[in-house]
Amino acid sequence: MVLFRRQLGDVLRGERMRRGMTLRELSSGARVSLGYISEIERGQKEASSELLASLCDALEVPLSDVLREVSDTVAIEEARILAEAGIERVPTRSGDVVASAA
Repeated sequence: MVLFRRQLGDVLRGERMRRGMTLRELSSGARVSLGYISEIERGQKEASSELLASLCDALEVPLSDVLREVSDTVAIEEARILAEAGIERVPTRSGDVVASAA
């Protein structure tokens, strides 16, 4: 879960910075406290689905784009962690992926 929070925060911060927005501007647009947004961006707090929707609306970015980017970066990080541990990811028939010791 920490990995997800950290990646979500990184993606949200990246979107905010690409738009040239300050935390104060995002806070005002999303009607969320500046401190709470800062904690989310640093991966220290969980964002509820409602809060995440408000942030995405204020950033004018589709929620699905944010979640897709987070999913992609989490998958890359998971693969790196497994590779460092010498564990190989093996696809199953249903398309799910399981880990196995190499």
